[in-house]
Parts: sequence; C-alpha cells; structure tokens
Amino acid sequence: MTSREIVQASLAFAGPPRIPYGMGGGFPRDMRGVSRDPAPNSRTRPWEQQPEGHWTMFDEWGNEWRRLESITKGEVYHGVLQDSWDLLESYEFPKTDDPALYERARAECAQYHAEGWYVLGHVSWPFDTARYLRRMENFLADVAESPDRVADLLQRVTDVLEREIYRMADAGVDGISSGEDWGTQDRLLVSPQTFRTLFGPCFRRLCGAAHSRGLTVWFHSCGHVTEVIEDWIEYGIDVCQFDQPELHGIDYLAQHFGGRMHFWSPVDIQRTLQSGDPRRVEAAAKEYVEKLGCFGGGFVAGYYGSNEAIGVDPELQAVACRAFMKYGDPAPKRRAAG
Repeated sequence: MTSREIVQASLAFAGPPRIPYGMGGGFPRDMRGVSRDPAPNSRTRPWEQQPEGHWTMFDEWGNEWRRLESITKGEVYHGVLQDSWDLLESYEFPKTDDPALYERARAECAQYHAEGWYVLGHVSWPFDTARYLRRMENFLADVAESPDRVADLLQRVTDVLEREIYRMADAGVDGISSGEDWGTQDRLLVSPQTFRTLFGPCFRRLCGAAHSRGLTVWFHSCGHVTEVIEDWIEYGIDVCQFDQPELHGIDYLAQHFGGRMHFWSPVDIQRTLQSGDPRRVEAAAKEYVEKLGCFGGGFVAGYYGSNEAIGVDPELQAVACRAFMKYGDPAPKRRAAG
C-alpha cells in the first residue's frame, strides 16, 4: 500500500498494515502539506530582529507579532482591530479567493499524489484569526462583554476560510489541516457552553464545507480541551493533533473516543519527554499505539518539531519514533512467526 492508502485505510478504521506516520527529524511521514500563495493585499513582513533585541513580524492580516528569540512562534503584540471595534467596518480582509493563489498547491498536490503521499492543505481557523485581530486579552474580554460583536467577527472570518477550503478542494488535497490552542493546563479558555454557543457554529460550518468535498479535517490544539472533544467529533474533526495527549489520559481517550477519532501525537512533550528516561519514552510510545491505534486505526505517530524550544535531547524523540515504528507495524512480527 502507498502512504496515501495507509492513511485512508486508517481514517476509515479499516485496518491498514501499519499505523500512519506523521513524524519528522529524519523519520517517516506519510503526509505532505500544501498552502496557497499570499493574498494580493497581504500585509506580511518577515521576522526581523530589532535594535532593542526582540524580533518583529507582520502577518497577512496586518497584526504585529513579537518574540524574544528566534525559535518560538511568538505572540501578537498589536492586533489591527484591538484599538476599536469600529475599525472592523473599514477593515479590508485578505483576498484569498482567487483560484490563481492555489495553482502552486494544485501542482504540488498532483506531484505528491503521483508519489503516493496523502496531502493536507493548510487553512487557518476562526478563533485564532479573531483573537489575533483583537489581541488575546481583549478578545477574551469581548467574549464575555460583547458576544454579538464576537459572533459577527467570527462569521466574517469564517466566510473567508470557508472559501479557502473550497479552493483547497479544487486543488485536489485529501484533507484540511488547521489548529488553535484552546486550553490552559487544566481548563478551556472559555466555558464549554460558551465554546459551543459562539465557536461551535464556526467548527460545524468549516468541517461541513470540508466534508462536502470529501476532505478530512486534521486539527491541532494544545492544553486541556477534554470537555469539547466529543463536540469536535460531532462537528466533524477527524484527527486531533495533541502534543500533550497524557493531559487527557491515554485510557480516557481510548475508552471515550476510540474508533471514532484519530489522535496524532508525539510522546507527551511535557510529562514524558521531559523525564529524560528512554525506557519511559519507549513505554509511552508503545502504550499510545496499543491503546489508541487498536480500532483498525486511531493513532498517527507524531514528532514535536522543535526540540530546542522545549529543551529536549533529539535522541529522546528518536527513541519514541523507533518505538512507534516497532509497535505500530505488525508485519515484521507476522513474517517472523511465519
């Protein structure tokens, strides 16, 4: 089977010959990613180190980002709408609907499919986009104080992203990849009910757009989001990419969502990789495969992309990846037994 066929079989819980690989650091990956070209009215400016020592960049929407060093994503320092909601009426959204912006993605997709890969097209998601525009602390206050304005902004952002999903489908991708961090270490950023009321309709609409064109939805989120995983399944999320799967409990994920949701994860970056114990890392990788991937599908082997950012020796992730391959591919065991 090709990589694409293995991923497709796993997503259908149809028992592929091995688990899908979504690793890095020189280890295998069954997926390839594509993205559109910048909008013609993009405000993007690349990261530049400032004389004061920090780094600054501007994203496509015009938000100013800052970070203290060159290895992290940073955070919005000034959002284009943070000073006043009145700015929304004159704000020009990125013009991302032109099919020409997706021609490169179309060509890459055709090449990747010819080579046997499963292809994901990246699209942003409404909460992140809206909170960048208003800046995080303002936006969370808005959720409580001005939910009608928040709903209006989310609707406008979702209009843009829904069209992007359709364009990605036209380009030939197999699935949509996106994500936004929804949790702290012990709770959602908003109450579950607020999430369902304000943000659930965006999830439902975008997942519905993807599924209407036969695409799967792969969604990253960090933090404690346990209370809304069931909602995500209902909305249409097919794969959750968690860097901290043990925050939810591997047994809990398997018992409540096994056979209905895929989890794409490295060995937990906070609890287990940080232990520095190779035996513990291998045992965790084995547990993930055996408990989350035992439903004819359900687990995708992952890799955290910045060892430097989390202060982890790359060899520990190598231990995890070798374990994912060892326990996630039963074919060598079958050949040995035969």
